[in-house]
Amino acid sequence: MPYVYLLLAIAVEVVATSLLKVSDGFTRLWPTVGSLAGYGVAFVLLAVVVRHMPVGVAYAVWAGLGTAAIAAVGVVFLDEPLTFAKIAGIVLVIGGVVTLNLGGVS
Repeated sequence: MPYVYLLLAIAVEVVATSLLKVSDGFTRLWPTVGSLAGYGVAFVLLAVVVRHMPVGVAYAVWAGLGTAAIAAVGVVFLDEPLTFAKIAGIVLVIGGVVTLNLGGVS
């Protein structure tokens, strides 16, 4: 069950991060409120997760999948370019998360 909460936390965090662009530097009220609320919910969920798994593993999955997801959102919805460097970076981040999970779970 902790992985379900972790995936939910990542999804909420990706939405909150996506709203940062729409908030226009926190000058637009509702995207700002949505972004801040999303981060609050995501951190509460992450706090629940770390009660049931090592914080290093939880944070590695959070950071890795969150980074990959927000990069994909940027390419698909925010007209950001998909470069070789971006793809290589995402592959390396995901490889690090996999390595941590294989060797870090006790």
